[in-house]
Amino acid sequence: MARRRTIGPDDARSWLLVNGARTELFDVAHESRADQIVLDIEDAVDPAHKDEAREGVLRWLAQGDRTAWVRINDHASPFWADDVAQLAGVPGLLGVMLAKTEAAEHVTETFDRLGGAAPVLALVESALGIEESVNIARARGASRLAFGSGDYRRDTGTSADDLAMAYPRSRLVVASRIGGLPGPIDGPTVSSSHPVLREQTAVTVSLGLTGKLCLDMDQLPVINEVISPTPSDVAWARDFLADFDARGQVIRDGSDLPRLGRARKIERLADVFGVQPS
Repeated sequence: MARRRTIGPDDARSWLLVNGARTELFDVAHESRADQIVLDIEDAVDPAHKDEAREGVLRWLAQGDRTAWVRINDHASPFWADDVAQLAGVPGLLGVMLAKTEAAEHVTETFDRLGGAAPVLALVESALGIEESVNIARARGASRLAFGSGDYRRDTGTSADDLAMAYPRSRLVVASRIGGLPGPIDGPTVSSSHPVLREQTAVTVSLGLTGKLCLDMDQLPVINEVISPTPSDVAWARDFLADFDARGQVIRDGSDLPRLGRARKIERLADVFGVQPS
């Protein structure tokens, strides 16, 4: 199944996590509908097999036009130094997802050890990480924030209820805005039910997050659809912009400016994602 279009990391909706020890899955994931894939050598891999999994990821990335992000071990772990040392300069590495980010220094030190060439997607997974999220978003090398919702719940005792999880998600949205980053990436939905996934992804969008981690390729079409502008949104945006141009781009009242910004954003994303107006 060929990838239909290339979606850059700033706009990427679906981020598919792939077990870094399962090299047989890499090609399938790379050709999937995922906007970006992340080869996971952190949580997905037993500590006894970290070195082997890392070597498999390095071999795969070095072949042809294969590209991916790699989720590396957290800054405090004994594996972090080897992860960044061996990934530095590797062809095909788009960037790293840094697990359990809790300080701006975790991002900058990772970025520097990677030679300043690979962006760092900071995965925030704890109460401390949420509280430090503005500094993390402002850190040199930070490209985007992501929410490690499962570990956050374990750290804080928070339930998976939408209301309980609104606070940390909103903190990441605000931090991303302050840090000048694209919207953050939400944690995965564990359920295999597409209606549940659709509902949870709609909550993601309503809170201002613009991407979502996923663990299953079957989830990709739903995530991509829900996070994209709807055809009716695209029709409204193009009609508004056409009318705006027809009247000489004159701002009539205070509501025109926010509508203009929204319309331009929808039109840009529609072009990126290939959404046609209804």
